Amino acid sequence: MNRRFHRTPSWIVIFSVCLGVVLSYHPAAAVAGDPPDIVIIMADDMGFSDLGCYGGEIKTPILDGLAAGGLRFSQFYNAARCCPTRASLLTGLYPHQAGIGAMVSRGNEPGYLGRLNDNCVTLAEVLRAAGYHTAMTGKWHVTHFDYSANPFLHRESWPLQRGFDRFFGTLAGGGSFYDPVSLMRGNEFIEPGEDFYYTHAINDEAAAFVDQAPADRPLFLYVAHVAPHWPLHALEEDIKRYDGVYDIGWDQIRLQRHARLIELGLIDSGTVLSPRSRQVPAWDTADHKPWQARRMAVHAAMVDSMDQGIGRLIEALKKRGRFDNTLILFLSDNGGSDEVIQGQQTRHGNFARGGTSPEVMPGPADTYASYGRPWANASNTPFRLYKKWNHEGGIATPLIAHWPAGITDKGGIRHQPGHVIDLMATVVDLSGAEYPGSHNGHEITPMEGVSLRPAFAGEPLQREALYWEHFGQRAIRMGSWKLVGGRNNWELYNLDQDRTELNDLADQHSGRVEQMAAMWQLWAERCQVKK
Repeated sequence: MNRRFHRTPSWIVIFSVCLGVVLSYHPAAAVAGDPPDIVIIMADDMGFSDLGCYGGEIKTPILDGLAAGGLRFSQFYNAARCCPTRASLLTGLYPHQAGIGAMVSRGNEPGYLGRLNDNCVTLAEVLRAAGYHTAMTGKWHVTHFDYSANPFLHRESWPLQRGFDRFFGTLAGGGSFYDPVSLMRGNEFIEPGEDFYYTHAINDEAAAFVDQAPADRPLFLYVAHVAPHWPLHALEEDIKRYDGVYDIGWDQIRLQRHARLIELGLIDSGTVLSPRSRQVPAWDTADHKPWQARRMAVHAAMVDSMDQGIGRLIEALKKRGRFDNTLILFLSDNGGSDEVIQGQQTRHGNFARGGTSPEVMPGPADTYASYGRPWANASNTPFRLYKKWNHEGGIATPLIAHWPAGITDKGGIRHQPGHVIDLMATVVDLSGAEYPGSHNGHEITPMEGVSLRPAFAGEPLQREALYWEHFGQRAIRMGSWKLVGGRNNWELYNLDQDRTELNDLADQHSGRVEQMAAMWQLWAERCQVKK
């Protein structure tokens, strides 16, 4: 299928491609001591066990291959939701420090501006100052954006204004995969072309950016997917690959994934599978089974399609001689989402049919549905709870790290806890870039994370604690201990013994609860978290 992004005369396309090849084809073979190229790929609303290399039945041979040639982290964390995680990834700060303490609605409090503030720097700004060519495709979602009222508001916090040399993607947080809101190239809004599918566009544009990147400069590429975030939009050819796979239902899928996670060594053999959510019926008693199976099949197809396109990106890196000295990091911005979508107005003013309804099979462009709590519970196997929560189901992410020139333990697993704030520190460490004390006349908040370089070599990461807050959901992890809860309660878990958070030890260890709660409060005050 021909998937064009916008209508351009064919002679211009051919001339541009040929010119790009002539100008840029100088294989940049990895030389010892050269700073690595860096590619960060982020999925959206993908659960801990969706990938094949993390126990899932979804076909992800490309990412599985990166895991086999690199490392998988079993206790890596995001910030529970899309824009806070993306803010932390880009800045190396906790989201409140970057101005994205909640979502991207406009606010006046320092931690809740709804856009990246002036006291942070992005990976692109840091790396461009160190000589890197910087490019991004996909979902930005770290600025206030209102397509209908004033789409140019806060242009200063768009990708090109925050350090990227090239950008193709969307400012908004979600929407149709066939006709996305706020599609842009550079600083210009564009229309999607014929046969457009956003996941393919994100990957294919990323591959094109690799082809066109200057051969004499290291490359930083951020590939920020929307898949498999709702709406459940996938091409029928990909959905058919999962015909019948989910007819066994969510209970059996969870059992199978749990067993494979243990077999792969990603969780301890004594890890107890969390109970099915109380709001979810047993599969044997569930209604509308063909529709339910279709929901998960479309979700799987969205992940599958993303994996296929990452393969095209990898081929571009290999063609340019960059692959061996490229650090590729793949992760998800939060756990699977239990949100139920009832309908959505498109940017053209009409409503997609059906919403999340058994009367409408999801997938085509005129549908707008989500896969809901039953399948989110399966995606997050073996954990409980979902996106937005700071229990493991909301914040545990797969992390694959692949770097032939720098990672020797092929197929290794790392159990050291890490966090998305660590990516800035890692990139600064490996690239030789300098994290600034000031930028554009503004004082810059010191980065919060630690470099993952020791973990790549199998050594522990040294830190006191990790912290979370999102809409009143709070957490702190110190070593194996995790304190988590809402505004008025705390639960305490020993994750070495109880990774699925089933045995609350708060009553038995009240002194530890008090100590960790006090530490969390000090962090919250320092990082501009609302009381």
